[in-house]
Amino acid sequence: MVAVIEAKPVTDEKTQLAPRHRVIIHNDDVTPMDFVVDVLTGIFALDSHRAVEVMWEAHHSGCAHVITEPLERAEFHVDQAKSLARGRGYPLCFSIEPEE
Repeated sequence: MVAVIEAKPVTDEKTQLAPRHRVIIHNDDVTPMDFVVDVLTGIFALDSHRAVEVMWEAHHSGCAHVITEPLERAEFHVDQAKSLARGRGYPLCFSIEPEE
C-alpha cells in the first residue's frame, strides 16, 4: 500500500494591490471642450456631469485630476486618449503621478 501525503500551499505571502496613480489632464488653447468631454466620458468612463467639471477645472486652473487607478490602466487610458487626440490633430495632454 502506498501512503498519500497531501501538501498544503504556503500562504504567508500578503496580497498587495497595485500602487495607484493619478491621471491629470492639462489645459491647452486648441483642443475643443466638447472633444475633451467626449474623451473623459468615453475613455476614462466619467459621467457627463463629472467630465464637464473636470474640463472646466483644467480650463481655469491649468490642470485637473481625472481619475486614480493602477499604473498600467492609467498608462493605457492616457495612450488611448493621446492617440485619439493626435488622430484629430489636437495637442490634448495628460500626465500620470503616484497617489500620495
